[in-house]
Amino acid sequence: MATSEDPKAPDGPEPNGPERNREYRIAELAEKAGIPVRTLRFYRERKLIPPPRREGRIAWYNDHHLARLRTIAALLERGHTLGGIAELLAAFDGGARDVAGLLGVRPAPIPVPAWSEETPVRLTPEALADYFQGEATPENLAASLDLGYLAVDGDQLVHVSRRLLDVSRDLVDRGLPLAAVLEAARDLRRHVDAIAEVFATLLRTTVLAEPPSRIGETLEELRPMAKGVVDAELSMAMDRRIRAELAAWAGDPDRRRPTEP
Repeated sequence: MATSEDPKAPDGPEPNGPERNREYRIAELAEKAGIPVRTLRFYRERKLIPPPRREGRIAWYNDHHLARLRTIAALLERGHTLGGIAELLAAFDGGARDVAGLLGVRPAPIPVPAWSEETPVRLTPEALADYFQGEATPENLAASLDLGYLAVDGDQLVHVSRRLLDVSRDLVDRGLPLAAVLEAARDLRRHVDAIAEVFATLLRTTVLAEPPSRIGETLEELRPMAKGVVDAELSMAMDRRIRAELAAWAGDPDRRRPTEP
């Protein structure tokens, strides 16, 4: 007989609807997370993930469970033990303050490179939660740490950029989930790293050939030029994209038809 955790359990009514997140049975969730079903069961028994929603004999997991599993995998890759991960997730869910102690890391310097003009921001976990109402989850914390947006200093968090922090909050205030904002930031990071490599190559082949006494001054002169080029190219790229989207919209009557309430 199939049990509620058996991937061959009989089909029940489809739980997904326009107001629900995607839901998965245990085998599908394990496949998406890249782990065996027995590992997922072990994590559940250790209370590393919340209990599933039950519908009769069937257990349904959702995107929150998937995000939690990916967070566990990321923390394991960073060298944390399952016991430490369980403590971190439980404590941060409860509003813990000593994030550094929970993560088992030493205070980190504020990661501001010489080229950057960003202003770092110190925050308590409570202040961060106030910035992102209901969105300061352990998963988003782990993603922010992994991106380098957050560093830990004692019982405080240090965000690398006031501008990025404020823009992220504004996007969340407009209805975008913080997880989606962070995922977009991860995609954007890959593109800007490629742009930085273009300028780094230019510096390596030209500026760094100058006498050492001139390098600092030259970098100061080049900074606004590089920013101006990137801003101009991004502006023109957005113009091209918007014109293309509007042209496609104008040529497709279905896209112009009002959505049914």
